[in-house]
This record gives sequence, structure tokens and C-alpha cells, in this order.
Amino acid sequence: MDGQQVEAYLARIGAARPDRPDEAALRALQAAHLAAVPFENLSVAFGEPIELTEQALWEKLVTRRRGGFCYELNGAFGALLGALGYRVELLSARVLDGERAGPPFDHLALRVELDGPRLVDVGFGRFSRGPLRLDTGAPQQDPGGVFTVTEHGRDLEVAMDGAPQYRLDRRPYELADFAPTCWWQATSPDSHFTRSTTCSRPDGDGRVTLAGTRLVTTAADGTRTERELTGAQALEAYRELFGITLERLPPSAPAR
Repeated sequence: MDGQQVEAYLARIGAARPDRPDEAALRALQAAHLAAVPFENLSVAFGEPIELTEQALWEKLVTRRRGGFCYELNGAFGALLGALGYRVELLSARVLDGERAGPPFDHLALRVELDGPRLVDVGFGRFSRGPLRLDTGAPQQDPGGVFTVTEHGRDLEVAMDGAPQYRLDRRPYELADFAPTCWWQATSPDSHFTRSTTCSRPDGDGRVTLAGTRLVTTAADGTRTERELTGAQALEAYRELFGITLERLPPSAPAR
């Protein structure tokens, strides 16, 4: 990522170039990214190819002003952080459904080395708003909840408000290593990404989500307000709430 691409990316998320790659700047960059770039699977719904290269991800998030899911969001953000001088590694995680763990490379998260390792994740939907320490098992208070990181064999298990979220493989990987599972997530009828569309981002202390044509607003205390939108209203919501301009709504079933 060259200097012009870095400046354009920072403009996309409304963040200033940090003076130094420290934790305060990392926290500000993460918050800005979460607020500006939505978690969404519209490419899956439209049958658009998902290319896991830094250039393709930059073009999608910055030039096309779109969002994406974990491989795209954390892949692009990791490249930005690296260009800003942070030491970044890509980690594979297995997402947990109760005690059942998904496959390897089910999720992509970032490890950023500061005075100790930090977990940074802008691609998991509702999750931490700031970096989490990976070198302590103590509870960590975050605007997104209370997080704990504990040993689980060779992996690290990350929990939010007492509920396990995923297990991190501590070994670093390359972006291309995630491509096969990304393809499966985007094409398999068994993937939850092919079953429905979602577009979501933090909104103040809460969250706003467009699930199909259902607009869901979640307050900080967990109170949910839901409203069914017409097609025209949904297109306006994509534009006004998420900065995404669509000519048509995604199909109810993903295009293949």
C-alpha cells in the first residue's frame, strides 16, 4: 500500500495519519474503521467474486466505498496498519457455536505487537471496539462488553460477556491462506453468509443493522427496535446509514 493509498484509506474512515504507531493511535484507527466501514455480505448475495489481495480489498473498501466480511475487513485493515508502521500478523480463528468450533480459517483476526500482543478485529460484527491484550487472562472492559482471553490447548479462546466467541490459532498466516475458506463461506449453501444478507455497524453506544429489508436498531442496554422497510426505503437506508449506493436490492437468495 503506497502513500497515496494510505491517505485515501485514512480519508475513507475519517482518521488522521498517526504521528507514531502506538496504542492510542491504534485504538482511534480501530474505532474509526468500525464506524465508517460496515460489516456486510452483499458481494455474496450479488454473486460478486471476492478476491483476497491487498489491492483488490483496497479498491473495494476505498474506491467503491463498500464494506465486507472478516477476510476483507481485517485483511484490508491489517495492510493499512502495516503501512503505518505497526507490526501485524494475520491469525486464523475457529468461530464457536456453543462448544462446537468451526473449521480452521473460519475467521481472520489481527495480532498487533505493541508493548505486548493485541487482538484487533474489525470484521466480526458485534465485538470489541478497541484492541484487546492477548497476554492476560484478566477481564478486559470495552465499550462492546467484557472480554477474556484464556488458554485452550495451543489456542487462545476469546469470550465476550462470558460467551466464547472464537479460538485463535497463534501461528501467523498469509492472506492467501484464507482464500479456500473464504470461497466456501461465499458459495456453500451450508454457509450462513449465503442464507441471508446483512449490513451492520456500530452506532454510538449501540448498533444499526439492515437484515434484508428489516432495519434493526440495538441500544447499548440491548433493547432492539425493528422496522420492516419497503424496497425504496431499504435502498435509502443503505445509502444514508452505511454509505453504500446500490442500484437494486440484493436478491433474497444469493445469485449463482
